[in-house]
Amino acid sequence: MKHIPRRIAKLCVPVVAATAIQPAVQAAPPAAAPAKRPNILLIVADDLGYTDLGAYGAEIATPNLDRLANTGTKMTSFYASPFCSPTRAMLMSGSDNHLVGFGDMAELITAEQRGKPGYEGYLSERVVPMPQVLKDAGYRTAMAGKWHLGVKEEYSPANRGFEQSYAMVIGGASHWGDQSGIVAVDPDKPPKAVYRENGKEIDIPRNGFFSSEAFADKLIEYLKSGEKSGRPFFGYLAFTAPHWPLHAPDADIAKYEGRYEEGYDKLQQERLERMQKLGLVAAGTPVYEGHPQWPRWESLSQAEQASEARRMAVYAAMVDNMDRQVGRVLDYLKSTGQLDDTFIFFMSDNGADGNSVYDVARTREWIHKDFDNSIANIGRPGSFAEYGPGWAQVGMTPFKLYKSFMYEGGISVPAIAWGPGIEGGAVKRGFAHVTDVAPTIFELAGTRHPGTEYQGRTVLPLRGKSMLPYLQGKARQVRGDDEPVGWELGGRKALRKGDWKIVYANKPWGKDGWELYDVARDRTESRDLAAENPQKLGELLVAWKDYVAETGTLELEGLAYRPGYSNAGKYYEDLKVEAAQKPRAAR
Repeated sequence: MKHIPRRIAKLCVPVVAATAIQPAVQAAPPAAAPAKRPNILLIVADDLGYTDLGAYGAEIATPNLDRLANTGTKMTSFYASPFCSPTRAMLMSGSDNHLVGFGDMAELITAEQRGKPGYEGYLSERVVPMPQVLKDAGYRTAMAGKWHLGVKEEYSPANRGFEQSYAMVIGGASHWGDQSGIVAVDPDKPPKAVYRENGKEIDIPRNGFFSSEAFADKLIEYLKSGEKSGRPFFGYLAFTAPHWPLHAPDADIAKYEGRYEEGYDKLQQERLERMQKLGLVAAGTPVYEGHPQWPRWESLSQAEQASEARRMAVYAAMVDNMDRQVGRVLDYLKSTGQLDDTFIFFMSDNGADGNSVYDVARTREWIHKDFDNSIANIGRPGSFAEYGPGWAQVGMTPFKLYKSFMYEGGISVPAIAWGPGIEGGAVKRGFAHVTDVAPTIFELAGTRHPGTEYQGRTVLPLRGKSMLPYLQGKARQVRGDDEPVGWELGGRKALRKGDWKIVYANKPWGKDGWELYDVARDRTESRDLAAENPQKLGELLVAWKDYVAETGTLELEGLAYRPGYSNAGKYYEDLKVEAAQKPRAAR
């Protein structure tokens, strides 16, 4: 067996919003196993921003998720990775992404990383995945949606504990039935998205397919098929919405036409005011208004503004549609008498996405050659448009930056817990982490992770901690103040200990050096205290070195500067080209 890096014993620390600083307390002992094991429904949105749900301040219609948030527990300081597959790897494993195969995105692994332990690009055999643990405990396990934890059949959901699965196994795809992929190596050979049902590659229906609806359909179908089994279920609904390309049915887009014509600043102010009314942020909270790299709304041409307004309308339609599909699953559970016995956890996999795939390989050539991104066609079949940094920054109000960064805007995500025993109508401001989901679900299910050995092989233990006492109102926090948590991806880094956080980002996004923030008082990371408090900076850097050693994280010089997706700077150049496009029929 390959060397497994020394594992950290103390993983994470509590984070509290500026609106409610909580004293450190010891976590309550684990709750007793339930007399009746609940069903478990895990829902993940793809690239959903922190403020993109009504319950978090959005103008978008999300009544089903809002109802879960308002009658369950709404979390304001839940953290993920800044990218999708590392988050999903931690979600399925309860361990750090550098240990379980996703020290970097599989699509972006460099020559220096390739072949190193923890950088396999698929969910490692050192992991006993959440569905496998639950299957072994007698749960029926089913999933529909995005997998992104290995493309080959041996790494598919069917071989990682899911008895039934309908999975888009790559990082993204068209939401329509054309089965188009998202990255082109050769613009004359369009990429094809890979879907697998129960491990076997399939072609999706060309007509009548829309991703969010199809995934909800499949999950309901799977759950119905096991209704008479007498076994509780674990269902994983992993939407690809609202990940680009921006696609939505015309009827959904029509709800939001004209809504976004006033631009970024106006929408950000509206969302901030709603957040304040909801008690999510305090009055006077500083707001990160956007990186100076990007132009202001008023500097865009009329055509560029029109294209941007259309893109945001399509994005809102995707979120609206996704919420309706959640509602369909909830309606099914209610109609069959299962809803009250179901624990539901909802989260986004990272911050809103202001990056661009156009810079990867020859994708820009392919998009400009094959797609109609004229304003009226954005969102329809035959289009391929992105969301952009302006709207992404609004989606992460009031935080700094967005997906791919270790600032709060990259890793702070909305999260909702609902179900038997979960505190209702609560807003929880303490820190929790994606690695905490698996141990929470295991405790709810009355089972345990096998530890360090499974079926005769050495495996990774859990690193997360159960949130169940916290979600039940029996504990004030998940961890103690002396437990650090680290993040690294693509050369960008962060570590948190107590109320203090260090962050590294390359120029022009950061300072190309460590920054220090007191996030209890300054969660928008507006005041770097590194120069003022070198002692605290040094303390956190010691913890950082421990994290690197214990997770096998590779620190490669210049990695954050590599060209491509997370350093894209040409979004507005592409916007100018596409805003001037004529519909294909008129060319």
